[in-house]
Amino acid sequence: MRKVLLISEVFPPVHGGSGRWFWEIYRRFPPGSVEVCTDRHPEASESDDKFPHNINRTQLSSKEWGITSLEGLTFYLRIFRYLDKLCQSQLIEQVHCGRIIPEGLPALLNKFRRGIPYTCYVHGEDVEVARTSREITFLTKLVMRHAEKLIANSENTAEILRARWGIDDQLLVMTPGVDINGFFPMGSTPRTRWRNKRVVLTVGRLQKRKGQDMMIRALPAIREKIPEIYYCVVGGGEEEKFLRALAESLDVEDIVEFSGELNDTEMLECYQQCDLFALPNRRINNDDEGFGMVLLEAESCGCPVLAGDSGGTRETMIPGETGVIVDCTAPEPLARTIIQLFSDIPALKKMGVAGRSLVERRFSWDSLASKAIDKLA
Repeated sequence: MRKVLLISEVFPPVHGGSGRWFWEIYRRFPPGSVEVCTDRHPEASESDDKFPHNINRTQLSSKEWGITSLEGLTFYLRIFRYLDKLCQSQLIEQVHCGRIIPEGLPALLNKFRRGIPYTCYVHGEDVEVARTSREITFLTKLVMRHAEKLIANSENTAEILRARWGIDDQLLVMTPGVDINGFFPMGSTPRTRWRNKRVVLTVGRLQKRKGQDMMIRALPAIREKIPEIYYCVVGGGEEEKFLRALAESLDVEDIVEFSGELNDTEMLECYQQCDLFALPNRRINNDDEGFGMVLLEAESCGCPVLAGDSGGTRETMIPGETGVIVDCTAPEPLARTIIQLFSDIPALKKMGVAGRSLVERRFSWDSLASKAIDKLA
């Protein structure tokens, strides 16, 4: 296959669904077929040692993604020069970009200079947010026009590209997946983390579209019917201060746990021992959930799932069988659904079993990586 250079700002040890996706897919590529270019990180050495391909680190983050500012223009020129040297020294034959912007623009310049084709991943929220800026819209269209392929992370994202960007011939749909050996059900082992509680878990960055605030708003009504309800929020982000204040104002701070970022062992324990995983996502302006890898991780651990009726989350489950889709733009539907789910615990557990079966059939990394190699070779 053609030797690949993957360029992505988001890559382990940075937490994020797209970074995990790239790690799992490209580590399964044949030896010597991949080089990675990613952002610097103070804790990178340990994770880099575990990756089977060479990782090159440089500053890939910038506050400016446009080219009309000096900071943005300088950023792109610097990354282009770095990319150009890597392509020359490592005999790169194709470039894969973690996003259209910013990673795709240096790849476009590289194609103009070296003739090396590039492919861009598209996550849904990225192209939707791009439409809020005239300059970023222009750059996005320019990068798209010259890309060899555009990889949508869901059918929902693919439809956005077709309907709003006029993309068709270059389009591939390749969903993220899950490590079914790393995320597995607890079995009959007694629960140790949360005794005598009915636990709803959310994992993800603390930002408005993830919907942690709506779940907190739903808690007073849920607690009236389910006194043992408990909500665990895993992740960090800009909304943490607001969410803590919201829980206090609604007098539910005693049943809301902010766990912050957890290591892999702690994260697995949370998935295995919660009763319901909830990603109560909703669309905020143009910001939407493109897919929702955390839903797959929960299902792989035998956990029933709930997600908002927005973006591509529906594609991670079989609604009514492995989980439920809910309007999460208000707390009332969320509260009613959770109360209903907890009224039939055997049915809830049956959903979890069905979820594990689903990810084994359709979302294992080994299967998805094999398909990716075939499509991108």
